[in-house]
This record gives sequence, structure tokens and C-alpha cells, in this order.
Amino acid sequence: MPNDFRSLPSVDLVLSQEPVLALVQSYSRTAMLQLVRQQLDEARRTIAQGGDPPTLSQVVAQVQRRAERAWQEAPRPVINATGVVLHTNLGRAPISKAAIQAAANAAKGYSNLELDLDDGKRGSRQAHISELLCQLTGAEAALVVNNNASAVMLGLAAIAQGKEVIVSRGEEVEIGGGFRIPDVLAQSGATLVEVGTTNRTNASDYEAAVTDNTAALLRVHASNFKVLGFTHAPTTEELVDVGKRRKLPVLYDLGSGCLLDTAQYGMAHEPTVQESIAAGCDLSFFSGDKLLGGPQAGIIVGKRDLIARIARHPLARAMRIDKMSLAALRVTLLHYLKDEAVTAIPVWQMISASPETIRRRAARWRTALGNPCVSLQKGESTIGGGSLPGETLPTWLLALDPSASSCSADALAQRLREADIPVIARIQDNRVVLDPRTVLPQEEKALLKAVREAMESKRTP
Repeated sequence: MPNDFRSLPSVDLVLSQEPVLALVQSYSRTAMLQLVRQQLDEARRTIAQGGDPPTLSQVVAQVQRRAERAWQEAPRPVINATGVVLHTNLGRAPISKAAIQAAANAAKGYSNLELDLDDGKRGSRQAHISELLCQLTGAEAALVVNNNASAVMLGLAAIAQGKEVIVSRGEEVEIGGGFRIPDVLAQSGATLVEVGTTNRTNASDYEAAVTDNTAALLRVHASNFKVLGFTHAPTTEELVDVGKRRKLPVLYDLGSGCLLDTAQYGMAHEPTVQESIAAGCDLSFFSGDKLLGGPQAGIIVGKRDLIARIARHPLARAMRIDKMSLAALRVTLLHYLKDEAVTAIPVWQMISASPETIRRRAARWRTALGNPCVSLQKGESTIGGGSLPGETLPTWLLALDPSASSCSADALAQRLREADIPVIARIQDNRVVLDPRTVLPQEEKALLKAVREAMESKRTP
């Protein structure tokens, strides 16, 4: 073993090799020195555990791979062929071309982010967005922060810190990443008061729980699960009536932030922001990067006095939206104002695509591939992102038979993920299936290239 350690190349020798020298020129000697030392340390651990010492060429190749992993673009663009429109692991909503351009414009130079161009004095970044939100939702005022979890916590901290908030037991939801409504309430400084049961809560349950220390009634849309059978929940209007009688604000966490009627596209009706305002909710909270189809943001709309109170809270600055997201969100809202959301916003383009349109697209892919082991089959797309649980859209899938490539479905899916632009597919009935619904038009060429290479590869599974 001592001889094995001595056989390792020196740091200077590795740094002098041409591939590593090229990386030194691209990055820096200091950065490469650290990677080389890390790789040699790993080799020593391998030898200590009884492994063989690597050759100089192997060390160089390993350093190159380590550099690629450490410094490649991240997060990397991927092609979403899963059929899940709002795929949380893949970044949720892709934004429109106009929104991308707006974000780029905000990033590449200075802007009037917090400058009033009329009087030359300091302004508010909220001024760029609040009026549009009010126009679209019917609210008196609006405020935007960095995500919906922040929006809910900020609202509760400003309105209910040190006081009680009444919530139905059936609405104490948890969404992805362990985000739980009870935890958010606790972090905001408010005290949770549970009413009703998991499956049935009445308006009278809220009213009976009101005390002198109650600050608000909170409704939470169960956007990522369904409770079926013997169930009941008060309507938003009934809850608002309780709030009015007891002089308490009604807060509604809508989650997805839908502005269009999803029933028009063959799905269940998702509560819209406009409906919550029309019903009399004092504050409504929703996301920017789900069914709205914009960048990550947390949006609060509602009564002017409550919005002003939230804006004054110290946490509002800590949670504020950045300039690029603000620019992209403004353009996204303008798509709705211009009645072009379905044609301009990718999420709604995907949702509104007809099964026949998707079938023709999948058939075109099959023809382009010219592979007898590629076929079409009917399938289902889902919305995802904690929206419309259990709802699906009929689609057509491009099905790849992995046996033609002498590998398993898992191995073929991995090959697709290893493409220059990774393709994320799903496995169904021992086949790898690609759903055109969630593949952007400009991604088709790269997807077909990845499929050809994956199907033609002769690697051992």
C-alpha cells in the first residue's frame, strides 16, 4: 500500500497536463489547484480502502469531470416531456417570451425600480404592479413579495401577531417541501385555533370560536388533495358573513392564483382570485409561478387599509420581490389584460392544447424518428404544482420500446437525462413515454436528437 500512495501523480504534474492547463486558462490556477487536491485526496481514500491507484490520465479525466460538475450552468435547462404542466422539480411555470425579455431588460442596466420619473424622488417598486393587479382582480390594493409562503406569513405577522387565527381542521394543509399552514402561523407569531373536523366544518364553527383575542378567519384552498364523501365546508360568502358580523377580516390563501376559468378546458373549476375578492375576502394570497404562469412571486390583494398595514411591516422589505421577477410579472399580467393569456403564456398554451393537436405533433415526431420501436398511445397529462388534484387532460404520448435498445426502461430514461439538453420523461407499462403537451416548440429539435441517440446507443444496460 505505501507504494500505491507513491504512485499517485503530484499536484504540479496534474496541473501541467494539457486538458487541465486549458481549464486553468478558462478559470484560474487557484480554482484548479483546489479541484486537483480534492481529486488526489479522494484517490488516497480509495487506496486506503484497498482500491487501485488511478493513473495520471485517469486523474486528469476525473479532474475534468469534477470541474464540469462544479462549474457548469445551473440550474440546467431541461426538456419537460412528463406531461406535468407545473412540475415543481423542474421550476414550475415557464414564462412567456415577452416576460423573458422584460426580465432581461431589467437585468442588463439601470431602471426606475424605485424612482418616480415625474418628480425625480424615491418611489416604490410596488407602483409598477399594484394597479394592474387591482384592475385584474377588482381589489382595492395589492402587494407583491418573493413567494406565496412569504406572502401568507407576512400577512399573518402584520395582522395577527400575538393573536388568534381561526382555521378549519380540513384546511391545515401541507404542500411540497414540508410547508405546513400550522407552522407558518406559528412563525408569524399568530396562534392557530382549529375548528370543525377533517371532513366537515360549518360557518357556525368559526363563529363559536371567536374570542376577544381573535384577529382573523383564515381559509386555505386545499389545492393539492381532495376529500371526498361525507364532507362540508362553508362557502367563502358564508365565511365573509361571519367576518362582517364579528368585525374580523377574512383571509384566503388561494395557492395557485388562477385568473381564468379552468372549467373551460375540461377540468374542475379552480377558485379564481376575482371570485375571492367579489365574495368579500379582505385579503387573498396566491403564487405567481403556478396557474398565473409567471415568475416566482407571492401576491397579496385586498382591502387598502390592510395592504398598507402589511407594507409597513419590517418583514415586507426582507421578503420583497426582485427587479427581474417584478418586470416579468408585470408583463405576465399585461397578457391577461390584453386577453392574450391563452396564446402568450406557455402554461395556458399547454392547458388549452387539444388532444388532436397533440396527436398530430406526436405523429410528426414518430415520422421524424423513423424508428419502428416508437409508437403513439393515448395518455393523460396533469397540471401539477399543487393545482387541481386528480384532474387530468387527455393527451397522446410518444412511447419508446427500450427492448430495441437492449436496455431497461429505467436505463433508457437515464440516457435521455444524459443528453446535451436533458429530456425528462416518465415510465409507463415498461415503456418510456414522452408527452408533447409540456414540450415547448423550440425544444423539439433537441428532443428528437436526444431520443435518436438514446435509442441507438449500444451501451450495456
